[in-house]
Amino acid sequence: MSPLVEPVASLAPEELIRTARHAVLAGIGEEGQRRIAAARIAVIGAGGLGSPVLLALAAAGVGELVIIDDDTVERTNLQRQLAHRVDDIGTAKTTSAARAVQALSPLTVVHERTVRLTSDNARELLDGAHLVIDGSDTFDTREAVAAAAEALGVPLVWGAVQEWAAQVTVFWSAPPEGHAPVVLGDLFPPGSAGEPPTCAQVGVLGSLCVQVGGLLATEAIKLVTGAGEPLLGRVVVIDALRARHDVIPLSPARRP
Repeated sequence: MSPLVEPVASLAPEELIRTARHAVLAGIGEEGQRRIAAARIAVIGAGGLGSPVLLALAAAGVGELVIIDDDTVERTNLQRQLAHRVDDIGTAKTTSAARAVQALSPLTVVHERTVRLTSDNARELLDGAHLVIDGSDTFDTREAVAAAAEALGVPLVWGAVQEWAAQVTVFWSAPPEGHAPVVLGDLFPPGSAGEPPTCAQVGVLGSLCVQVGGLLATEAIKLVTGAGEPLLGRVVVIDALRARHDVIPLSPARRP
């Protein structure tokens, strides 16, 4: 698939050193790293999935990150939300995550959006992003994010994790020629999902959040640089208890 982002003209000398292992990596190289530096990525949620996503993207040298979350850090978050520290308890997650991002990548520009994303503000919050990563934890938010990404025509890297299980995929309403559009409604037809139980009710494996966050960041980097094959039209299903990773085809549903 073609790269999503045009590269910046050059990288700062310190960034060339910091990201040197990408410069020799097949599929990225020096030009791909310049594409990463030009990317603006919106991340919904700075919690269990958003934390490892933000750390991985910051380490990768993404040029701009938009962090959207209205919550504050609680002690129970620290079992899985690796961007935050004990000293951050009571702090806005956007502020804590921004601190972690800039400690890893001082040249990354961080936009903190300490608001709850809704169907009313989603399009405005996501406008201007090359792609969106959804690490939110309610289906209402997921539907609002998906609708906005569909309207804007940008890729949506999507993940969900609960207990010992997870799913990861890519939705895109306006992919390049030769690729069929796949959206959230193809995986969960409207009204079919309901509201799953919360982490507080059923728990979640902290290390699985890190694993899934890494997959989400990898899909984002592949889209930005044009490396490999994105998960558009495929869903990775993880059963951590049984050490199973299955890839399931996802076809566009018939639409009127």
